[in-house]
Amino acid sequence: MNTEFIQALDELVRDRGIDKDVLLETIEQALTSAYKKNFGSAQNVRIDMNRETGDIKVYSQRVVVDESDLYDNFLEIELSEAREINPNYELGDIIEHEVTPKDFGRIAAQTAKQIVVQKIREAEREMTYNEFLEKQDELVTGEISRTSSRDGKQIVFVQIGKGEGVLLQSEQIRNEDYKIGSNMKFYVLEVNRTNKNPQILLSRTNAGLVKRLFEMEVPEIQEGIVHIKSISREAGSRTKMAVKSIDENIDPIGACVGTQGARVRNIVDELGDEKIDIVKYSDDPATFIEAALSPSKVTRVFIDEANKSAIVIVPDYQLSLAIGKEGQNARLAARLTNWKIDIKPESEFGPEEEAALLEEIEKNKIAAEEEAKRLVEEAELKAHEEAEILAGQDEEDFETGETSELESEESDLGEDVQEEIQD
Repeated sequence: MNTEFIQALDELVRDRGIDKDVLLETIEQALTSAYKKNFGSAQNVRIDMNRETGDIKVYSQRVVVDESDLYDNFLEIELSEAREINPNYELGDIIEHEVTPKDFGRIAAQTAKQIVVQKIREAEREMTYNEFLEKQDELVTGEISRTSSRDGKQIVFVQIGKGEGVLLQSEQIRNEDYKIGSNMKFYVLEVNRTNKNPQILLSRTNAGLVKRLFEMEVPEIQEGIVHIKSISREAGSRTKMAVKSIDENIDPIGACVGTQGARVRNIVDELGDEKIDIVKYSDDPATFIEAALSPSKVTRVFIDEANKSAIVIVPDYQLSLAIGKEGQNARLAARLTNWKIDIKPESEFGPEEEAALLEEIEKNKIAAEEEAKRLVEEAELKAHEEAEILAGQDEEDFETGETSELESEESDLGEDVQEEIQD
């Protein structure tokens, strides 16, 4: 332990961002434990490390006590004996005496090395945690480093800079091949602090992955001209994305597709040929739902706002396309718009069915309005009752306080009368 050691610590502090005082205090605490373990003759010791030279000294500590209270000569010293050292000592003072062993330097060096290595690891873990915490909900590129299997489920480990990400099976695209050594883009789902390295949970199935890929690929999205309003995804199969432009001169769909489809093709390649439908967002639910069901043709859309549901009429030959294989197109459209969608063919929807549907929608609207009105009245009544209760409590508190004051005055008056009678 010398000046070179302190200089090395200073360099470490600069490079790793470790607090020097905390590091030195930790070393002193560890040296105290090392001394007690190897030189147990005095358990009440203090380690002092010179912050400039690195020199270490060990001091035993004893409390000044009265002769009748002396219990342990290692921990205590009589007042008379203490005053032979310094006549100013009083009961309760601490007397220190240097007890640095000759070979303590070797133990100190080993202990300090262990603490430094430990602090370096802790600092690296903290830096890695903070680095990836900032990347949560963002896109990262990583290399597949290894895979393992637990309970029959595959776990993929990904090297991302100094961190290692984990891709659970639930976040893996079905049938996607995760070859060791291959590079992929991942969505950072969650970052958790642990006793060891930070846990970085990755995803290839999250809709956020598609969103970040388009943000990276499309300059108009980066500039804030084109907005991604919503995304619904069945990873590895198909994605629907609704976009809107704040500049009427820029086509949001065209911007995302790119010249000859170059932009969207790059994203499709990254996702393993996953189909991507890009539709134009609209504040009008009927228009938005119609667009969401593309590529199918839609004849009419009936909106039931009370139940946030829609009846969509399509040509008979478009029914299977509108519904999609195993209902996928309709399912993704419903998630994209956040509306319940019921698709019907034209052949099953004549004038009578339309009239009945419109009547039902009107009834639902009236019922919803009445329910909303009832809830408002109920809330107003509750608020009025609470106000009356509070007003009553205030009045009661006032009366109680006034009565107490009168009773106090009467009591004081009664005491004065008694004193006069006694006099």
